[in-house]
Amino acid sequence: MERNEIERLRKLATTNVSDALDKLCIKGGVFGISPVWDCEKIVGRAVTVKITAAGLTTSKHHLGTEAINIAGPEDIIVVDNGGRQDVSCWGGVLATAAHVKNISGVVIDGACRDVDEFLGIGFPVYARNAVPLTARNRVMQESFNELIQFGGVQVRPKDYVIADRSGVCIIPQEKIIEVLDIAEEFYNKEEMMISAIKKGENILEVDTIFNYEKMLNKEK
Repeated sequence: MERNEIERLRKLATTNVSDALDKLCIKGGVFGISPVWDCEKIVGRAVTVKITAAGLTTSKHHLGTEAINIAGPEDIIVVDNGGRQDVSCWGGVLATAAHVKNISGVVIDGACRDVDEFLGIGFPVYARNAVPLTARNRVMQESFNELIQFGGVQVRPKDYVIADRSGVCIIPQEKIIEVLDIAEEFYNKEEMMISAIKKGENILEVDTIFNYEKMLNKEK
């Protein structure tokens, strides 16, 4: 079933998913994280990385490498660097390793670097910004594939992720079918509204017919 759920999610936008999450009162939409180059929409299951400050305690491996090692196609690396924009926590070497393994992409609550390299290999990266500063001696990996927060949203390994030009949404794995059903309903409704408007129907009449203002209400 997982493959079918990924395919269903691939046909939607983050806006559809965010609306569905809102209707279910689930916090899942993340503000301020965008593609750092003109990359494609990505969907997949979360493999998480938690970043912390560098100090006397050191890490055996460079940040992100263990997550890449266990991830594969239709996985997305989700990096929690607490929104820091002054230091990179993802660069060209990591992106190349992830690309070789056909990992779907990475979303970062923080900064990245080597954007030209991402573009060159066609690897999707979503972040708050890009900077040239290295992670070394500034930040390090605290843990991987464990519970993290991402822009104030809880993320666990295997939760679903969708990212496009509007932002990023996290979908709790146990809610995926419910979210997909509602998001598809919203998508179909909006497509019918757009079709009617293109045919010349009055926007106020379309709004009334489809009850667009109240679509998030519990009552259908």
